[in-house]
Amino acid sequence: MNSAKVFICGAGPGDPGLISVKGYRLLRKCDVVLYDRLVSKELVAKIPSTIKKIYVGRESGKAASTHQSRTNKLMLTYVLKGKSVLRLKGGDPLIFGRGAEEAEYLRRHNIQFEIIPGISSAIAAPAYAGIPLTHRGYSSSVALITGHEDETKQHFDVNLKAVASAVDTIVVLMGVERIEEIVQNLRAGGLKGTTKVAIVEKGTMKDQRVIVGNLNTILKKVARYKVISPAVIVVGRVVSFSRRLAWLYPNG
Repeated sequence: MNSAKVFICGAGPGDPGLISVKGYRLLRKCDVVLYDRLVSKELVAKIPSTIKKIYVGRESGKAASTHQSRTNKLMLTYVLKGKSVLRLKGGDPLIFGRGAEEAEYLRRHNIQFEIIPGISSAIAAPAYAGIPLTHRGYSSSVALITGHEDETKQHFDVNLKAVASAVDTIVVLMGVERIEEIVQNLRAGGLKGTTKVAIVEKGTMKDQRVIVGNLNTILKKVARYKVISPAVIVVGRVVSFSRRLAWLYPNG
């Protein structure tokens, strides 16, 4: 491609087939691809050898601000050289993906950009587990919450107590490490211990696991099954559909 521009694009939640047609076309045509940790290896493997690909996933032990600064500089460096840059991010770039921060950075430097939406794991992981986020008679409202806020914050600022009584379905991304705090706040907000909870680990991927319980039992199940990130937490009555609508692994 000859156009010097940055494309901030969602790669989808893990299954390489869930990237958009436009995103896949850019993957095959852009001069440079900057990709995150949550972009699947199968998708990265589809980048032609003639295209420069650079991993910009956050490294363990490094501050998020340092990581983001490097990514911003790489985008700027290559686009100023006249290159088309695909900034490939897991899920959707504008749902807890820092896509807006990167777009702001580019705008401050008068760089052209486009934003290509992706399928967020907040939607895809439950769907691959047979869990509808909305369902007539069960859920008419959904809240999307991050369990991993700005690292400069001293406390978990999301008012889960208020959310607990405000919506029918709650979806928490990146929340496994704070699952105990999340459960405590939801209970304090009035949700009963029998409220259903599902955790979809590595959603849409070949090794996806679905752990189902309730607010009384989920902490023990997380420990027993050694649940790890990436994982999506779903809370609400819709979790009851997980068994009857299971389609990825219908027999277990």
